[in-house]
Amino acid sequence: MGTPPYRGGMTNDTPTDDLRKLAKKRLKAKQDFKQFLGIWLGVSVLLVVIWAFTSYSTGYPLYFWPIWPIGGMGVAAFFMGLDAYGPGQRGITESDIDAEVERIRARNGGL
Repeated sequence: MGTPPYRGGMTNDTPTDDLRKLAKKRLKAKQDFKQFLGIWLGVSVLLVVIWAFTSYSTGYPLYFWPIWPIGGMGVAAFFMGLDAYGPGQRGITESDIDAEVERIRARNGGL
C-alpha cells in the first residue's frame, strides 16, 4: 500500500476539533498568565526583602535596584496578559470555522 498522498497539511480533524484545540490553547494561556502573576509577586517580595535588609543594615536607604527586575517581569506580564485576555481574543463563530474550512479546501484543490 504506501503512504497516502500529501494533502498540504490537512488533517482528519473536524472544525469542532480545531475549535476545541483553540479553546484549550486559550485556557492554557490564561492559566500560564495567572501562574506568572503569582511568580512575579513572589520574586518581587523576595527582591524587596533582600534590598531592605542590605539597604537598612547600612543605616540609610540605598538605590532601589529591585525596580529593574520587577519592571522587566511587569513588561512580560503585560504581554502575557494581552495574549491571554487581549483584544484579539474574540469569540469564533461557526461561520468563521466554515469559511476557514472552505479556504483550506480551495487551496488544496478541493480535497
